[in-house]
Amino acid sequence: MNDTALTKVEIFVLYLVLGLILFGIVLSRTDPYWFEFTYAVEDGFIEWMTVLPLLAAMVISVKRFFNLYNKRKWLFGVTLLGIAAFSFFAAGEELSWGQRLLGLESSDFFKKNNAQRETNFHNLIVGGHSINLLVFSRLLILVAALYLLVLPYVYQRSAFVYTFINQAGVPIPRSYQVIAFLLVFVLISLCPLGKRAELLEFGGCCLFFLIVQYPKNKNIYDGRNSPDSQ
Repeated sequence: MNDTALTKVEIFVLYLVLGLILFGIVLSRTDPYWFEFTYAVEDGFIEWMTVLPLLAAMVISVKRFFNLYNKRKWLFGVTLLGIAAFSFFAAGEELSWGQRLLGLESSDFFKKNNAQRETNFHNLIVGGHSINLLVFSRLLILVAALYLLVLPYVYQRSAFVYTFINQAGVPIPRSYQVIAFLLVFVLISLCPLGKRAELLEFGGCCLFFLIVQYPKNKNIYDGRNSPDSQ
């Protein structure tokens, strides 16, 4: 795939991410109350705009699995199901598995061990340590850095990695997607602490959707091609 040619969907998503993040930054400084309790509130606009690309990535991966499960090796299918499961889990966690929407009460376990007393795992406190900080922040940022900055470089320069990644069905980020991720990180630093994470999650999930749908190696998901073809 031409790494410079963007579809209308890609352009729309990029403008959407840039526009809503910039709008959120301005709001956070001009009207912090409206930003925190309306724009970036739980189950609010930005949260739903975070969930939608995750659900889209899940649907795309499941569809690819059923289209290719008998045309690719088992690892290819595992990767697609893994992406779908990750997307579903992330969307569920973002909405606390519908607890607030359905008006459900948390179990005693989550009341006792969850920082927000909600039914989700990323806000758990285990042994005095925040799972959100250790796993969903620091570890996720490390994995994202390796995936966005290291893997594309190695993929282009190692025949073994190139073949393995394609046969395993792993989507490789395109250059503009990596740049967009870096730009999102820079922009959210302009937002005061607090609901800054909501803007980062929104931007990251939208760009994750773009990587899943429009990776550098998209041809591997075409059932008419070998996974090694580009």
